[in-house]
Amino acid sequence: MQAAIQEAQKAAVIREVPIGAVVVLDGEIIGRGHNLRETNQQSTAHAEMIAIQEACAKVGSWRLERAQLFVTLEPCPMCSGAIMLSRVEEVYFGAYDPKGGTAGSLLNLLEDQRFNHWSYVEAGILGEPCGQLLTDFFRELRQIKKEQKKLKKTSQDE
Repeated sequence: MQAAIQEAQKAAVIREVPIGAVVVLDGEIIGRGHNLRETNQQSTAHAEMIAIQEACAKVGSWRLERAQLFVTLEPCPMCSGAIMLSRVEEVYFGAYDPKGGTAGSLLNLLEDQRFNHWSYVEAGILGEPCGQLLTDFFRELRQIKKEQKKLKKTSQDE
């Protein structure tokens, strides 16, 4: 999870929502990703998607059957779908996402045995530092917007 946190920190540096993910196979990181939605202007540029794509390229297959995914935030529906379709065996995440998480918060797609593939899921791994990254990021973003609004008002008053 520390490697996923490092990926999330990379996202924060470039003013992306700080979410990071890594795919591990046989004890080796084979895929890394952090949020790049704003940078790439692509709604699918989530940390998990990027890490899964890199992992698939590294192993030369769309199947990641013995792999583990570590991600700082509970996966969304799109990422849960990609995890299922790539057959990731285990998913470990840090912070819960009560507004969009589908690994236990809103739904539990990943462990739903009605699908042809499901994953073992463990939540709350380093949940506090993972959540704090997001809290700090959004607090700073709100402060920047507040300051920009204040500057705009000041320039209009002059």
